[in-house]
Amino acid sequence: MNIEKEEALRYIFPTELVEYFDIVSIQELGNVKAKEDYYEVIFEEKPVIPEGANTLEYESKGFFSKIVQDFPLRGRAVFLEIKRRRWRHKQTGAEISKDFSFLAEGSKFTKELADFLKERS
Repeated sequence: MNIEKEEALRYIFPTELVEYFDIVSIQELGNVKAKEDYYEVIFEEKPVIPEGANTLEYESKGFFSKIVQDFPLRGRAVFLEIKRRRWRHKQTGAEISKDFSFLAEGSKFTKELADFLKERS
């Protein structure tokens, strides 16, 4: 059985993350106060301009990020830092970014995990 790396990641992380983001770091960290280990996975949005925007008029100008909690892996909490790109119009300075509605609004969880927790309670 030959599974591509990207395909394997779709079993672990939300499909949208694998499709629109690159993993730049995975670390196993510890919280000394809580006496527990956790994983931190950092994703950066791929450099693809939002649909409808002219690639000649906009340029990538860094990231803004959000940390969300996802399903635990191997008994450890998982935190995803999702770095989304800022695109700036070269003449007006107006900024745009893609809409990623798979993150649960007003929550620190992915939408999948928030839905799962709602069903369980």
